[in-house]
Amino acid sequence: MAPSSTTDTTDAADTTDAAGTTDAAEAPGATTAAASAAAEKAAGRSGDRLSRGVLRHSAGRVAAVFCLTTASAAVGLALPAVLGHALDLLLAAPHGAEARRWVLAGAGLTCLLVVLDALDSLLTGTTNARCVAWLRRRLLRHTLSAGPRAAHRLAPGDLVTRLVGNAAQAGTAPTALASALAAVVTPVGGLVALALIDPWLALAFLAGLPLLAVLLRAFIRDTTDSVARYQQSQGEIAGRLVEALGGARTIAAAGTADRERTRVLAPLPELGRQGRRMWQVQGRSAAWAAAIVPLLQIAVLAVAGLRLTAGQLSVGGLLAAARYAVLATGIGLLVGHLNGLVRSRTAARRFAAVLAEPAIAYGTRPLPPGDGTLELRGVEAVRGGRTVLRGVDLVVPGGSCAAVVGRSGSGKSTLAAIAGRLADPDGGEVLLDGVPLPDLSHDALRSAIGYAFERPALLGGTIGGTIALGPAPPPPGRVTEAARAACADDFVRLLPDGYATPCADAPLSGGETQRLGLARAFAHDGRLLILDDATSSLDTVTELRVSRALSGRLLGSRPRTRLIVAHRAATAARADLVVWLEDGRVRASGRHAELWELAGYRAVFAAPDVSEASGEAQTDGGVQGG
Repeated sequence: MAPSSTTDTTDAADTTDAAGTTDAAEAPGATTAAASAAAEKAAGRSGDRLSRGVLRHSAGRVAAVFCLTTASAAVGLALPAVLGHALDLLLAAPHGAEARRWVLAGAGLTCLLVVLDALDSLLTGTTNARCVAWLRRRLLRHTLSAGPRAAHRLAPGDLVTRLVGNAAQAGTAPTALASALAAVVTPVGGLVALALIDPWLALAFLAGLPLLAVLLRAFIRDTTDSVARYQQSQGEIAGRLVEALGGARTIAAAGTADRERTRVLAPLPELGRQGRRMWQVQGRSAAWAAAIVPLLQIAVLAVAGLRLTAGQLSVGGLLAAARYAVLATGIGLLVGHLNGLVRSRTAARRFAAVLAEPAIAYGTRPLPPGDGTLELRGVEAVRGGRTVLRGVDLVVPGGSCAAVVGRSGSGKSTLAAIAGRLADPDGGEVLLDGVPLPDLSHDALRSAIGYAFERPALLGGTIGGTIALGPAPPPPGRVTEAARAACADDFVRLLPDGYATPCADAPLSGGETQRLGLARAFAHDGRLLILDDATSSLDTVTELRVSRALSGRLLGSRPRTRLIVAHRAATAARADLVVWLEDGRVRASGRHAELWELAGYRAVFAAPDVSEASGEAQTDGGVQGG
């Protein structure tokens, strides 16, 4: 199928796009607030579902934590009664055998309480560690499965904060819930015990119970809001810090370290405010508890003293009542567990926001025999509320080389990402040899399409491992062949351990890193190779040698279709087909020499004069790929 040439195609299509963008822009403030509230509720539900998933993951261990905590509470409730009865027996018969038995029973219960608490602490710690690890693996797996678009929704620092800090908090939710439920046993049991000792004691305690209920409700409400804002500010600072570290050279060169420090720490006052607010909430709750709890205990003891004076209560009963009054007013322990639950739930909401981005779903179809023909039909793409690609129709014949050119912001990188399904279009479809990309299985898709990027990541451990990184190991000797084709073999052999040199120990320039990324793309067989600005850091001579390799057969048993995001006229001149993007549309496509007659096309390469740029376009004799 021969490449075709077309003329300018910018027409009235602009009007079809504008009509659909006005409604959202005119949304009133009330609607925005309602949408925000709805989003907040949805995030809460998602966070709760995530917490339930963590609970199911470690259900057995959480049940064991609950049993241990409940058993500890039960032993703690039994101990005052045993000690009170032992005191009555000792007062009646100090040397009696029954009194000794009850004293030993009290000592045994005390030892059992210590053992149960130790086991509870150990099991709680290990369960928390397992839940946190499960959450982190899930978030990491989902983030990678969702592709680059999901990773770009959040700043890297904020994403790391959610993965590390928020996961550690959300992972404690199951044990915090188990401990909170078990903690209810203590005050309820203490109240029941007071009623069993003397109903008047329970009535004295119940008189102040509504104040405790109001205190708990206010604590949960205020703490939830302050914790959410605190964690959000943490994420903002982390995101800005990672950005600053990534641009450390630019900051140093510009001499703007002080200004950048101010920018990174701009959310710090809000972080401080919310931190102080959390402490104020906890301090206020503790102050109220410190005022209410002793009053309740004094009320119970006063009634117990009156009942003792009236002969309705023994000395041992008074001792037990004093202890049960303390247990029934165990508001501090319960508030601590509730505080942990609030933090865990808030962290789970932030965690769930990442999981809300859908992962890329793959089909089950294999690729049929074909030559690697790539076809885009009516592709639309929206990024950040802006339409980046608008109704792109494109056919790249199998085995040919297509260069995508255009000014910055015209949609070149988005088209490159969609062409290999690193992202899905918001409209239209992409086909490889007649099969829609979403229908292909993961292995079929990733084995058929290779990528090289402007800033490739060196993820293989060693230089050789980086080149070999892919869905399947390359054939023997292919790593070295690919490095030669990408002009990387010479500098790799100069490294201390050659191809076995760890990536962290290899001082590489930007151009050398790009050549390793190209070598990785060359090393694997496939039908389609996509280069997204992958030669921008190469010098002219090296870029020419790499372009010659791209124009040829490359490695492997079959020619590959190549889609190259190009910025140089010489690169476009060597392609079989040039696709000129402008404002997200295909302005024109055809041979470079034909398009060069258009002033707008020449302006893409900052070449206003035909004679001036024609010399650059003829570099390397205008070699054509096939």
